[in-house]
Amino acid sequence: MHVAGNGLATPVLVKQKGLLKHMEQQNLNTYGFGKGASADYALQRNRVLRNTYWLLALTMVPTVLGAWLGVALRLPMPSGLIGFVIFMAVAFGFVWAIEKNKNSGLGVALLLGFTFIMGLFLSRILQVYLALPSGPQLIATAAAGTGFMFMALGAYATTTKRDFSNMGKFLFIGVIMLIVAIVANYFLKLPALALTISVIGFGIFSAYLLYDLSRIVNGGETNYVSATLAVYLDLFNIFQFLLSILGLTNNNE
Repeated sequence: MHVAGNGLATPVLVKQKGLLKHMEQQNLNTYGFGKGASADYALQRNRVLRNTYWLLALTMVPTVLGAWLGVALRLPMPSGLIGFVIFMAVAFGFVWAIEKNKNSGLGVALLLGFTFIMGLFLSRILQVYLALPSGPQLIATAAAGTGFMFMALGAYATTTKRDFSNMGKFLFIGVIMLIVAIVANYFLKLPALALTISVIGFGIFSAYLLYDLSRIVNGGETNYVSATLAVYLDLFNIFQFLLSILGLTNNNE
């Protein structure tokens, strides 16, 4: 309950910032850009997709390093509402700086630094699970499940002809409602509500992953740094919500 009620609230709000950014960019980078099906458009789209996947793979290195460092040194990461406020200030600062410098190498460096910080904050949750007898297995299962969701939805977004651009506003409303429930459970601390939040959150961010990948494939996102940031936050949330579901439904612990 501790993980679902507190640990998951922060990245959800970071993703809210990313959604606002997406809504603004969609007005500029509309899907009409690709109607001519020109060779230049196809090359640009493939380049953005390829660079996004490469950079996304690279972001896993500082994330794992930050998480490992936090667990190994048992770093006292802030928790509760105070920790929430501190993280929000740091996270929004990084997101703003990444977007401001997304067309330069500094944007890539800031993104990698941000993912290291995310790994540090993730270590607090991992420490809770690693203290359980089946904790390592739960973490590995959540990681494998997240990887499967990425591959499955990535393949679907690449092959389908459906347009998911209209999902954005509905997902935004869903995130707002999810945030309200998470904040409420900071005080209520109800296991049933925590499980409900985790299941709904997993569904919302799985849909977000499909939405973001579809935007990249269809030319709605033309900057690979912004694209990587969006997909990274999707995967980060999917992992945490899935880990929470596994932990809350584990009857033996």
